[in-house]
Amino acid sequence: MFKRIREDIASVFERDPAARNSFEVLTAYPGLHAVWLHRFSHRLWRWGLRWLARILSHVGRWFTGVEIHPGAQIGRRFFIDHGMGVVIGETAVIGDDCTLYHGVTLGGTSWRKEKRHPTLGNNVVVGAGAKILGPVHIGDDARIGSNSVVVKDVPAGATVVGVPGRVISQPADDAEARKREAMARKIGFDAYGLHGQMPDPVAHAIDLLLGHMHHVDQKMEEINTALKKAGIRVEGQALPELDLKPLESDDPASAEPPPATKKSAKSS
Repeated sequence: MFKRIREDIASVFERDPAARNSFEVLTAYPGLHAVWLHRFSHRLWRWGLRWLARILSHVGRWFTGVEIHPGAQIGRRFFIDHGMGVVIGETAVIGDDCTLYHGVTLGGTSWRKEKRHPTLGNNVVVGAGAKILGPVHIGDDARIGSNSVVVKDVPAGATVVGVPGRVISQPADDAEARKREAMARKIGFDAYGLHGQMPDPVAHAIDLLLGHMHHVDQKMEEINTALKKAGIRVEGQALPELDLKPLESDDPASAEPPPATKKSAKSS
């Protein structure tokens, strides 16, 4: 029990820069209080004490502004930021490390006594005012934009915005996209970080430039190799290699761009 509480407090510090100390988190975060009350009410629900579970859930709604049905299944390190107006239905299932902002609804579209609420995978973020309706599945690491209305399944790692919700970006899964991402990291700019929020034409243009830069880099390497084979030596600094390994690593620190190389002292 105390281990779970420590996990919850730690998750607040990870996701809310406004959190200053543990005492403040314990006493002034209604989203956290709502989750703790839900765990107790959910246990009562599983024990068959349904009325008591509903009353406790109602008390939690009154104090926190968050309505979580005691039948909902919620994973570890779940964080509701601000909290007011959040509604989570009876058959909703939420994975580990998920984050919901105020005004989010995980609602149903049927009056039948069946699975009628969404299922969220691990590490899902749902923006303020978003509505996810029906027995849809939201994949791991997905992002739901603020005020979106989602009524269809969302693949893992995708970003969804709009009414109705539409996928605007998915994780890079082809070699060319990964090379563009590596080029972006090498020059200290990540176009995917911008595009992950909304369809940004500037980010799209920079993404095309990154692709072009990669091809120019590759062509220069081919020319340099051909000159060496012809016995022609070119004086100057070698181009830094484009390393794709950090992108395949699970350690985010390994994906940092390499330090800038020193400029040649020779003048052209």
